[in-house]
Amino acid sequence: MAVQRLFPTDEGHDLLDLTREIVAKELRPKVDAAEAAAALGEEFPTDIFRTLGRAGLLSLPHPEEFGGGGQPYEVYLQVVEEIASAWMSVAVGVSVHSLTAFPVTTFGSPAQREALLPGMLSGDQLGAYGLSEPLAGSDVAAMTTRATRDGAGDDEAPDGAYRIRGRKAWISHAGHADYYTTFARTSDARGRGISCFIVPGDAPGLSFGAPEKKMGLHCDTVREVIYEDVPVDAARRIGDEGQGMPIALAALDAGRLGIASAATGLAQSALDVAVAYAKEREQFGRAIASNQGLAFLIADLEAAVLGARAAYLFAARLKDSGRPYGKEAAVAKLLATDAAMRVTTDAIQVLGGAGYTQDFPVERYFREAKVTQIFEGTNQIQRLVISRHALG
Repeated sequence: MAVQRLFPTDEGHDLLDLTREIVAKELRPKVDAAEAAAALGEEFPTDIFRTLGRAGLLSLPHPEEFGGGGQPYEVYLQVVEEIASAWMSVAVGVSVHSLTAFPVTTFGSPAQREALLPGMLSGDQLGAYGLSEPLAGSDVAAMTTRATRDGAGDDEAPDGAYRIRGRKAWISHAGHADYYTTFARTSDARGRGISCFIVPGDAPGLSFGAPEKKMGLHCDTVREVIYEDVPVDAARRIGDEGQGMPIALAALDAGRLGIASAATGLAQSALDVAVAYAKEREQFGRAIASNQGLAFLIADLEAAVLGARAAYLFAARLKDSGRPYGKEAAVAKLLATDAAMRVTTDAIQVLGGAGYTQDFPVERYFREAKVTQIFEGTNQIQRLVISRHALG
């Protein structure tokens, strides 16, 4: 079912039409085969990201003067939701890519924006976000990856550059990205000792672990990223030394909205399958949708999806107006991802045994929904963020 949408500008409607056209022609026909193939071995939808990039859909909320779309977050997130309704792995990738450019857009110097953003926003580059580590997930300040000043003046790391050494875990696009927005320790001052760097994808000393064998999102390749004295020019440090934690947390607020919108699109698709099946499936001489118990279940799922969409759009409007939105982003991420888990679970129940098979996509939706409660901060972390705001 096509979602009824409101946009602040006519351009938003045009972008929605473009997105739906690409989704219908390029994403829906390919998603099942691609996800199944990726489950058996590494496959990455590079061609899909290139298509979205050429259409300008990878850079919608970033500045026009550097190749971005200059769109409000309210528009960008609804585009992400439309993509997620067809292919969740790709929608997560769009959100991750936007997250990787956020530090440069928001905290970069004019020279850094001019040097880095045109490539990031052109659609020809795809980014990865290097924050989590094997022993530093929710506790970002526990990271051990370290960037040290290199005064050796050799060809690989000239005087004043840094060398990064450490490991990042659970990194989307690892091995396929053109650059890695990397957070590394530049002092021992826990949260005040972290800095942000843009590491080229072909930097010497950069390598990758084996792809993680996940229960879903198979086309979202996730690996460890290994830094073995990787040289990075000082001009690629975003912000001041020690400013990495505020940069990371600000980026995560925006990223949580991306995941909230993607989870909402996933839930909407699961609901659509459940509704269509309930209308067509007959038992005891009538469609199962005529049973009040099932009809009320569908009503609850519809309310959950609408509530999730309202939550992320409200947070987006706060962001677009320049007002604080951290609490609202956490609420949106919590509500939308919990809704995705519930709606996909109950959609399988509506289909009964058929829902447990791969003949219908709801079993894939169910597997994809689970991780949305984990990444960009677990939902337990979202509750911690919300409670701290509420209790002052």
